[in-house]
Amino acid sequence: MQKESPPIIDDVTVETFQREGVVLLKGFFTPWVDTLAHGIDELMANPSEYGLARTVTPKDGSAPFFQDYCNWSRIPAFKDFVFNSPAAEIAARLMVSESARFFHEHTLVKQPGSSTVTPWHHDQPYYCVEGQQNVSLWIPLDPIEQSISLRCIRGSHLWGEEFSPTRFNGTRLYEHQRFRDLPDIDAHAAEYDIVSWAVEPGDAIAFHYRTLHGAAGNSSSRSRRVFSARWVGDDAVFADRGGTTSPPFPELTLKDGEPLISPLFPEVWPRKTAA
Repeated sequence: MQKESPPIIDDVTVETFQREGVVLLKGFFTPWVDTLAHGIDELMANPSEYGLARTVTPKDGSAPFFQDYCNWSRIPAFKDFVFNSPAAEIAARLMVSESARFFHEHTLVKQPGSSTVTPWHHDQPYYCVEGQQNVSLWIPLDPIEQSISLRCIRGSHLWGEEFSPTRFNGTRLYEHQRFRDLPDIDAHAAEYDIVSWAVEPGDAIAFHYRTLHGAAGNSSSRSRRVFSARWVGDDAVFADRGGTTSPPFPELTLKDGEPLISPLFPEVWPRKTAA
C-alpha cells in the first residue's frame, strides 16, 4: 500500500530532465527512508554474491565501500518500495514513457572515512539495455554534504558518445574496443557543466543512464547510504554488449534488439488493478 499521494512532477521538471539529463527531487521519498534503511540493514547482514564481489576495501586501510545489486526479490523492504512507492510513476513521467519497467536496484554504502572515489562514468555501456527512456533515482538515506555528493555533467546524455566501462581496479569491463576512452574530466573540470547538491534523506537525484557522473570518497564522520532505483521505459530493448554486463543477468535469453521483457524486469507502471 502506498504511504502517500504521489508527488507532482511538473512540466518544468520533466523538461529539465530531458534537456540536462539530471534533476534534484526534494523530499519525494521521505516517507520511504525508514523502509529502505531497514532493507539496507538486512542486505548488509546477508549480502548476495554480487555484494561480496563488488564491495571495495581500500588498500590504504580506510573504511570499505559496500555495494550490492539485484536484491529486490529477496529483500521485502526493497520489493515494497519497487511496487508500492511512487517511484514507478515518477520514472514514467520523467522518461516521457507510458510505462515504467523496473531494471534493478543498487545499494551503495560509503562508510565514514572511506577513500574510495566513484570514478567518472556513465551507466549505459555497463547495462544490457538500450533506449532513450531510462532514469536512475539516486536516493540518499543520510544527509550528504555537497563535497561528497553525486556529481553529474549536465547535458552529457546528449553527447552521443559511449565511454568504455571500467572496474574499480581500472581494468576494462569488456575485452573489445567498441567504446571510447573517457576524457580526463577532473583535469579540465572548468570545461564541463558539473552540478552537485547537498541532499537530505528522502531526496532523489534523477539522472539518465548516459549522464556522466561520479563522487568523491566519504570524508565525513557518518555513513553515506544510497539506494539507487533504476527504470526503463517503452523503448527499452536488450543490448548484446559482447561481454558480461554489470549487472550480468545470466538467466536472460533475449537476443540483441528484442524488447526488454522478462520477469526479471517487472512492469510496475501503469499499476495493475485487481479483477
